[in-house]
Amino acid sequence: MEPQLTVNGLDRALGDVGGHVTLLDWLRADGLTGCKEGCAEGECGACAVLVNRPEADGRSRWIAINACLVPAAGFEGQEVLTAEGFGTVDALHPVQQEMADRGGSQCGYCTPGFICSMVGEYYRPDREATGQTVRAAEAEPDTDGAAADRRAGNGHVDPVAPGQAPDHEHGFNGFDLHALSGNLCRCTGYRPIKDAAYALGEPDIDDPFRARCEQPAPAAAPTRISSSEGDYVRPLELTEALDLLAENPDARLLAGSTDWGVELNIRHARARLTIGLDRLEELRVLAVGDTLIDLGAALTLTEIERGLAGTVPLLAEVFPQFASRLIRNGATLGGNLGTASPIGDTTPALLALDASLILASRHGEREVKLSEYFTGYRQSVKQPIELIKIIRIPTPVAPFSAFHKIAKRRFDDISSVAVAYALDLDGDSVKSIKIGLGGVAATPLRATAVEEFLAGKAWNRDTVREAAIMLGLQGTPLNDHRASANYRAAMLRTSLLKFFAANPVARTEVSA
Repeated sequence: MEPQLTVNGLDRALGDVGGHVTLLDWLRADGLTGCKEGCAEGECGACAVLVNRPEADGRSRWIAINACLVPAAGFEGQEVLTAEGFGTVDALHPVQQEMADRGGSQCGYCTPGFICSMVGEYYRPDREATGQTVRAAEAEPDTDGAAADRRAGNGHVDPVAPGQAPDHEHGFNGFDLHALSGNLCRCTGYRPIKDAAYALGEPDIDDPFRARCEQPAPAAAPTRISSSEGDYVRPLELTEALDLLAENPDARLLAGSTDWGVELNIRHARARLTIGLDRLEELRVLAVGDTLIDLGAALTLTEIERGLAGTVPLLAEVFPQFASRLIRNGATLGGNLGTASPIGDTTPALLALDASLILASRHGEREVKLSEYFTGYRQSVKQPIELIKIIRIPTPVAPFSAFHKIAKRRFDDISSVAVAYALDLDGDSVKSIKIGLGGVAATPLRATAVEEFLAGKAWNRDTVREAAIMLGLQGTPLNDHRASANYRAAMLRTSLLKFFAANPVARTEVSA
């Protein structure tokens, strides 16, 4: 059968897309031009679409992703929604209606992407209102009744509804603004968009998109699509993937494509063979045990965040600072570590957690400490015929931890410096401390000299000040467009002082 996917409820042939045609380019070539290319790097969200993904309970969920980064071939047999599929001019979707009513769009270039991200959050199954939900006709004065008729059946939250929202990034209706962290608007301003998000109520019981979530997501399809610029293959078993890799050691391994997609778009890179790993069950394990936590290399960061549910506080602190929700819905730990980048945000945290990697090949598996994994700039001990299968974290995790990301923007930015701490105390003394660093050398690294200095010493201001000076000397920081070497060194020193000041145990300090 000719490869195809379902878009807005209709089956469409994929054609000879190979591994290089992005989902965005394929959609636009097929006439669905609502999604736009803004940055081609996954930073603006103008290209956002929704895909149907499985839930652990057998149901499914609409997940927003950047269509500009992912290969269209990876969606054979899958379901995709674009902004054109939610409503019509005469019957807008509730999200579209709120955006229109509250002035959430001007030029409209970014609006379809915002709509997709908002719709994904609108149908989030665990979104719960904390205020009073009312009908549209009851919430707003309406002289001619048109607005009420237009929005009949769409309950929304009264802006003055009683109740307490969790914080300034969540509405009384439970809407999480982090869902929009990957969508940028340059002309409307975010207040009316936020107003629209916070005005949304619960989907109607007969809403077809809500009803779709009660059913299983499409199963992964075995895929093989060729083109003159390279082939795409999605195996359904790990052994098949390892055999392919053994025979094609130069193949591009792909899960979320949040890194490789930039290479495709900006540098016009092409791979002779792309192997899709994102739906391999052996790479999608999430197991929390008494002594170990195993995280599958192909799990998205969003899936890990939901699955761990705060079990590892250090990772829980990393996730909201990692790029955007759109990126986290596709990015994987395996991809973040597989690139061996010195500025990957998860790496310092995993170093502080003393993580190991399970590397698999046709010849078997081996376990490598993450602290021994990196060998040079974007280089590692992983052989060309190996892939990362599992990220393993020993438990129990340290009781005191923190992740400090120093960047020019709060969200969706690359770190100038990233520091992660995992501290265990014995009374007022340091039983053990592990410090992971990113952005200060050609590889991520552990600040072992500082760790050894602090071990067994009193956890007090004088000791930490001395250790902070040592930390500032770690790595080989350079001057580049993100920060100077002196700035990076200063941030390392300040980071340890900040960690000490924020640590509750520091309140027992008696030294001047």
